[in-house]
Amino acid sequence: METTKKEIKLIALDMDGTLLNNEGEISEGNRKAIAKAQEKGIYVVLSTGRSITTCRHFAKSLKLTSYIITVNGSEIWDSNDQLIERNTLSSNHIETMHNLTNTHNTHFWAVTTDKVWRGEFPENITDHEWLKYGFDIQDDEIRKVILDELTQNPELEVSNSSPTNIEVNAVGINKAKALETISEKLGITLDDVMAMGDSLNDLAMIKAAGVGVAMGNAQDLVKEEANWVTATNVEDGVAKAIEHWAL
Repeated sequence: METTKKEIKLIALDMDGTLLNNEGEISEGNRKAIAKAQEKGIYVVLSTGRSITTCRHFAKSLKLTSYIITVNGSEIWDSNDQLIERNTLSSNHIETMHNLTNTHNTHFWAVTTDKVWRGEFPENITDHEWLKYGFDIQDDEIRKVILDELTQNPELEVSNSSPTNIEVNAVGINKAKALETISEKLGITLDDVMAMGDSLNDLAMIKAAGVGVAMGNAQDLVKEEANWVTATNVEDGVAKAIEHWAL
């Protein structure tokens, strides 16, 4: 469902499966389009499930000047590496989810304010500030069992960043909420925003933005909710959408 052309003042980009190709790099085509958008005075914001330590260098290499949304909206950073906002997940929920991981023997990762935990896990959960918990589950039935249990908890925001995983943040914490905060700081509205992504953790911002763009490689539900579907992440889909909507 194409929407009418509007003046885009901010472009919000998911990273994995969107801005980055399958080698985890930003293509020359995407770099050029982002540079052109910034020359035109458009803000470009990374909006990712990653933690700040694994995305800061990408923002620097693109010379981004406004904000970075990390851990699905749990944190907002400015371009000077200052933390603007942080929303944590209670250690009780982390304990429950780690028990689910052990019960069903699944892969997991968990993000604290200072580390991404994979494989190992701290003895004292309460010693840390938690931002997100993730499961990676190849088995569809086990994934459904865990997903059903998690979605019954009204204190959790449940999404994914690939069809085989589950990502959990505190309820109400998502990329759309963070974009709203940023937009207010910049004196614009969500209607001035183009948001791009491929997974369920991008759905809220794609629906909230004036122009929501799904990648050609996006999950079907994301494509259904978007205003426009661009090329895939290995075909400069980000550049094509920027050219079409913003330049």
